[in-house]
Amino acid sequence: MPEKDLGAPDSQDISSLGFDSSGILRLEWARGVVIDAPNAQMAMDRVNALCGGRPTPLLIDMATTESVSRAARAVFAKRCDASAIALLGASAVDRVLANFFLGVNSAPVPTRFFTDSDEAVRWLTAQGHDGA
Repeated sequence: MPEKDLGAPDSQDISSLGFDSSGILRLEWARGVVIDAPNAQMAMDRVNALCGGRPTPLLIDMATTESVSRAARAVFAKRCDASAIALLGASAVDRVLANFFLGVNSAPVPTRFFTDSDEAVRWLTAQGHDGA
């Protein structure tokens, strides 16, 4: 079950972060958040802390985010402990944001955008991992 109280000053920008029953790490951004470099770095630090150096599939729910700054996109282009990243959105705007990110920044691991959570999980599972 994802954890809610992350204990960091900027943790209100993340709605939830934790492993699901299949060993996929799920990060859900808070509704309306503007992702800037500091909260992007905070999220990456949290992901790395939970992964403990072990490559782990990551599902990022960005369906309710307002925007992602250029500086945040640069942070997300750095390598972290994620073995593959599924970006989950709900709208054409989310797809445009994700495609802009994927087109401008070279993702350090396989990364794809989805509007269906089950499809995203199937893709992450197919990328290969050994569970949590």
